[in-house]
Amino acid sequence: MRLLKIVSGCVLASALLMAPATADPVTIRDGWIVPVTNLASIQFAKDGVAKHNGQSYVMEPVRFQGSPQMMTALATGELEIALLAFSSFSIGIENAGMNDFRIIADEVRDGADDYYSHEFMVRADSPIKTVEDLRGKVLATNAVGAAVDIAMRAMLMKHGLGDKSSTTIVEGAFPNMKAMLIEGKVDLMPGVLPFSQDPELRKAARTLFTEKDAMGPNELAFLVVRAGFLEKNRAAMVDFLEDYLRAVRFYTAPANHEEAVAIAARASKLPAAVFDSWLFTKKDYYRDPNGLPDVAALQSNIDLQQKLGFLKSSVEAKKYVNLSLVQEAAARLN
Repeated sequence: MRLLKIVSGCVLASALLMAPATADPVTIRDGWIVPVTNLASIQFAKDGVAKHNGQSYVMEPVRFQGSPQMMTALATGELEIALLAFSSFSIGIENAGMNDFRIIADEVRDGADDYYSHEFMVRADSPIKTVEDLRGKVLATNAVGAAVDIAMRAMLMKHGLGDKSSTTIVEGAFPNMKAMLIEGKVDLMPGVLPFSQDPELRKAARTLFTEKDAMGPNELAFLVVRAGFLEKNRAAMVDFLEDYLRAVRFYTAPANHEEAVAIAARASKLPAAVFDSWLFTKKDYYRDPNGLPDVAALQSNIDLQQKLGFLKSSVEAKKYVNLSLVQEAAARLN
């Protein structure tokens, strides 16, 4: 009997030594800029969406002021997922040499199908009726080389106003643009969500053209990681993307609109009325239920960026796309 106990003890000890250690969840720091519009800010606010969070991975949403700061954090290893637009993505590859950038999923597109596109607005009583009427006027942009700036300059170029002397372009923060326009400090401003839905702005201004008019559909924001992290943590990233897609589908389902608006209101500390008429509807940006970006549109956006002089050479978008993980995640849900 004593021999049997010794043998059993040895077998148990061997089994424990041979058993794989339980891996700690992978930390995924996920960057975002605009509350609610950037899904990371409310991604897992709905119970039951994040089935793998806390198990194979732990997601930490991290807020940034803009894409340049987010891109720096991704480059220095302080962030796992950066939310980039076509403009910042291509600059990161060309100027910072980030050849290991990988687009793994889409977040929002501007002007896809009949969904929302950024509006370039003039005062309601302005004599400006056509793009040509902008000659000699003062135009607002958020930052030179940003997505809306590229769209505005593309429209000016189409209408013979591409020369720097044709207009005056000044920079301003999106929250301040309504006042800049209404007070007559600028003659045209870009309207982006959620600021473009401000009732006071809607009464005081009208849309002259949209970003889609200027450059067609564009890749406004997509998820970017570095190749090394992706290769090392593939399984955890597929789990993360499964939960991400589950969140996208919850928020964009018409049946969940009231609940989605309530979550947005709580997260932003703004009244639900601010979001009710547009959030996660066709008045909002397009969100693909399978998380797939429009790679052809992305390439077109980058080519335009080069044409306008913001890139020295073209960037071949498809070289930096890896959609195998989000496709695997979507297959689990479909």
